[in-house]
Amino acid sequence: MTDIRTASTADTAVSERLASLRALLTEAAPVVVAFSGGVDSSLLAWVAHDELGPQQAHAVTAVSPSLAETERGEARRLAGSWGLRYSEVETLEMERAAYRSNDSLRCAHCKDALMDALEPLATAEGATVTLGVNLDDLGDHRPGVAASESRGARFPLVEAGFTKEEVRAAAHSLGLEVWDKPAAPCLASRLPYGTPVSAPVLRTVGRAEAALAGLGFEELRVRHYDDLARIEVPPDRLGDVVDARAAVVAAVQAAGYSYVTLDLEGLRSGNLNAALGEAAGDATAGSHAPTTAG
Repeated sequence: MTDIRTASTADTAVSERLASLRALLTEAAPVVVAFSGGVDSSLLAWVAHDELGPQQAHAVTAVSPSLAETERGEARRLAGSWGLRYSEVETLEMERAAYRSNDSLRCAHCKDALMDALEPLATAEGATVTLGVNLDDLGDHRPGVAASESRGARFPLVEAGFTKEEVRAAAHSLGLEVWDKPAAPCLASRLPYGTPVSAPVLRTVGRAEAALAGLGFEELRVRHYDDLARIEVPPDRLGDVVDARAAVVAAVQAAGYSYVTLDLEGLRSGNLNAALGEAAGDATAGSHAPTTAG
């Protein structure tokens, strides 16, 4: 049972974070919010719109092959539901050889492409580019955070002191339906580092994940290993995948894979980044084992 005092303290902290966020957005206004429809950018876009109004808050979704069509549609739907001033811009990371090579700085190349698309819009409006990054995001391998910051982007959720849990609590307190939406990072994150990124591969991953979501597995990753798909779901859903084995296999094979496997460790967000540390250790030991992370 949750201690009432603990709950009250948490509620107070979230209220204080929201007040700080509103003040930061007022100071930064006008703002362009990179809006993916995930809980972080949704909270940021909604509060910016609520605090500043549509003239000073512009939600913009970056469209590229790495954005699942389902996520694009959800961003559009939310923007319309909330009355946001909303646009889409095309980002051209796929034109960059460095991005397509999928090295450990892939996210940095992606955020550079994002800033290339957002900066002209922000300049025309005299606006600050803002991204939905929270404090917990700073602990993982996130070269994209440094890349976007170096280009002048601001992270109001970080500045206001929000953790991921507090972002969800704040979204819930405001009645935002996305408060418990599972994280949905870009499709390129399903490829181990070193596996070239291409539009056909991203479409295959997207089709497989959409098909599995249609079977009731909304929180998942399909990791891409050429013609083999490795499915990750939360540990408490592993049995459900096995129970639905025939439908799961049929759905993933219909998406374009020959072999379908289930990761018994379960869903671990960013787990392919672990190989970066392993590769560093191998290099120190003189090994020349290939890096496979993502």
